[in-house]
Formats: sequence, C-alpha cells, structure tokens
Amino acid sequence: MLVLLPPSEGKAASGRGASLKPESLSLPGLAPARAAVLDELVELCQADEEKARGVLGLSVGLRGEVGKNTELRTAGTRPAGELYTGVLYDALDLASLEADARRRAAKSLLVFSGLWGAVRIGDRIPPYRCSMGVKLPGIGALGAHWRTPMETVLPEAAGNGLVLDLRSSAYAAAWKPAGEVASRTASVRVLHSQLVGGVEKRSVVSHFNKATKGRLVRDLLVAGARPKGPAQLVEVLRDLGYVVEAEAPARAGRPWSLDVVVTDIH
Repeated sequence: MLVLLPPSEGKAASGRGASLKPESLSLPGLAPARAAVLDELVELCQADEEKARGVLGLSVGLRGEVGKNTELRTAGTRPAGELYTGVLYDALDLASLEADARRRAAKSLLVFSGLWGAVRIGDRIPPYRCSMGVKLPGIGALGAHWRTPMETVLPEAAGNGLVLDLRSSAYAAAWKPAGEVASRTASVRVLHSQLVGGVEKRSVVSHFNKATKGRLVRDLLVAGARPKGPAQLVEVLRDLGYVVEAEAPARAGRPWSLDVVVTDIH
C-alpha cells in the first residue's frame, strides 16, 4: 500500500544534524526537477526578500520564512516525519508508533511537496516554505512542473498495490493516477454530518478533515492492514470503526471515491 499525504505549513522550527544531501532522498527520478526548484527558490530568496515574499504568498509577519529558504543547502535537517507538525501529523503521531508500525510507515507513506516533489518520511530535509500552489518566475506553476517526472516515478513507487490518496487538491494536481494504477487508487475525503432542522447536512471541515485522515492512517498502520484494492480498503476501514461510503468509478482508468462520514468534531 502506498499512502499519499499532503505536507503541512506547520514545521519544526529548525533542523538538526547534517545538512541536505539531495542524492540521499528517495525517488531519485525526481532529482533533476528537485534541483531546478531548489536552485531557483534559493536564488529568489537570497536576491530580493520582498519579491520572494510575494511569490510565496507570505504575509509581512511571515517574512522570516524567506530567510529559511536562503539556507536550504546548509541548514540542519530532520526526517520528513519529524519536520511536518500540522494537524494531520499530530494525529498520525509517528513517534509513538510501535516498531512494526513505524517500519510500515517508512515503506508506505509518501509526502508531497512543492519543493521536493515527494519524499518518504525518513528522508532528511531542512525547514522550508514553498507550497505546491507557488508559481516561480522561471519554472512557473509547481504543480505543472512536477507532473512530467511524476508520471514515471509514481507508478513505479506504487508497484502493484493499493494507492490511498489523502492529498489536498493543490497537491493532487502534481500527479493524477491513470490507467491501471487509477483502478487501484482510492481518493478519500472526510465529511461532517449533522442534523439541521431534522435534515442531515454534510460539509468538509478543514481541521477535522486533516485530523481524521491522520488517525485513519495511524489505525491502518497499527492494524498492519494490507488491503489489495479499494474494495478491500472499505472493508478494513469499516472493521476499524469508520463510516465509509464508497463509489466505484463509472469507467475503467478512474480512481475510487471514498467518503469517511463523521458526526463528532474534535
């Protein structure tokens, strides 16, 4: 099983230990595209802080994030699973997993990134600021930049197993499963169900959407679940106590759509 995760804006304040070694990152087929983004991002942030802040979509209060990007080649690093600290990763709580579940996480979790394309949770990277929605002056839109190398690299990473897609729309733009891979891909969203005037209303609640996805991945890792396809995944999630509504694709070459329905927000 390959689990596709978004990154988080929240990150550890600093790295520790060795500086970045690009050649050590997983998915070496992404190396040329990574080098191109890294080079332009560092150059942009070193040359003009205000321009860089505008390109990155940062408020005045976040101008310090530009400085982090100037030091990407020399700053200390952390495993990606430690670097990301947002809601999803808090709920996933990788550090508290037992050894077997941690090994499963290292093999199956893939975090998408505007800067790195995608990394495994053991890949050591420095703190940075560069979302997939950024449009660099030279490279252009990062979602489009990553699309071509991803078309080769991601199917190889997926192998013959299930692909569980938990990415947000901005990161999903960098790679859309197609063909045979799509047929064993399940795209998940979380819906909050509540009664309003006796009528059920459903909505997407951002914070709880992320937290539920983190808990869902954690539960799968702890259970040692190995569903072979989307239909089996639905069964596993229901056994784990989730309310899941599944929609098989109308035609071949499309992913499954899974709705996880929740009633309590916490």
